[in-house]
Amino acid sequence: MTDFVDGTAYNNEQGNRARKLFAAVVLAALDDAIADDKKYGNGPEQIARWARSRDGREVLTCAGIDPNERVVTGLMDFVGRGVRTSVALSREESERRHAAAAAEAAEAEARAA
Repeated sequence: MTDFVDGTAYNNEQGNRARKLFAAVVLAALDDAIADDKKYGNGPEQIARWARSRDGREVLTCAGIDPNERVVTGLMDFVGRGVRTSVALSREESERRHAAAAAEAAEAEARAA
């Protein structure tokens, strides 16, 4: 029984690692499209073409993203904004941390009262 649990946990970890690897490929594709947009002005079209291609759909699926038209539109909007993925992710992470800290402070005040 423990061998089954250990094997399942190992397989789950391997799957998570593979998903993260493919997510990194998606982020790299977004950065490439943003660079194309700044240089040639066709970034949103490039990411849409990639996301609709067979390889793009496969990568999105392996990253845990459903490759539907709504996702393609979201990728195009993201590229159109022109914000690199590293900047967008760090700002989002910073806002999340700030919101969590504010929630903890509010809970601490509520317990003190």
